Amino acid sequence: GIGIPKEEQQNLFQRFFRAKNSLNIHGTGLGLHIVKQYTELMEGNIRVKSEEGEGSTFRVSFPISKKNKVQNLPGED
Repeated sequence: GIGIPKEEQQNLFQRFFRAKNSLNIHGTGLGLHIVKQYTELMEGNIRVKSEEGEGSTFRVSFPISKKNKVQNLPGED
């Protein structure tokens, strides 16, 4: 990937934001904003690690609680 300049990473999750080095790539600037909104609704978080010219890695995590633990139905093991 093309990576995201450090000075622009703080704006990644803002609605309609497009990094300057991605203007020739089709997009609306809504995708990461939507992901962030849904992630926060589920009490999760999203992080980015990016190096311009090297690419980006996004990590999404969600809490797991015992009250929401999925239990097997009878007959499932």
